[in-house]
Amino acid sequence: MFWGIASTIGATMMAVIMIFVRLKMGKRPASLKKIILPPLFMSTGALMYIFPIFQISWFQVIESFALGMVFSIILIKSSKFKIHDGEIYLNPSKAFPLILFGLLVVRLALKVLISGYISLGETGGIFFMLAFGMILTWRIAMLYQFLQLRKSMTEQKHLA
Repeated sequence: MFWGIASTIGATMMAVIMIFVRLKMGKRPASLKKIILPPLFMSTGALMYIFPIFQISWFQVIESFALGMVFSIILIKSSKFKIHDGEIYLNPSKAFPLILFGLLVVRLALKVLISGYISLGETGGIFFMLAFGMILTWRIAMLYQFLQLRKSMTEQKHLA
């Protein structure tokens, strides 16, 4: 019981910190590095699957990754880029903080619900995969938008 509560509190604190970090993204120009590195860094967390306690079935992998992809649609729809002073900036919607907190609440509710049926380690494995599916899909969409906008900026410079 202690580890379940401690892990939930720890994950919530990390999520809240990441929400504030993401809110600051709109204040500095976007770059390929800033878009690509977060899911790359997060992928190292998959090393937890080396330990049997965190291992989940392939069905659970597909199911949780797919649910993460569904959740990412909300993030994709609320994250747009803009050009300002010749630089590309992430222009999140005004609802972006509420969306991030809402997704956090939904994930926590699902975690509490699921943790009654499977072990703490499996719950961690499932929710890592859900978060990874969400972040990876969102960042791929951001990368596509960023590259399209950068390409149009380059084309406009050549025409001018």
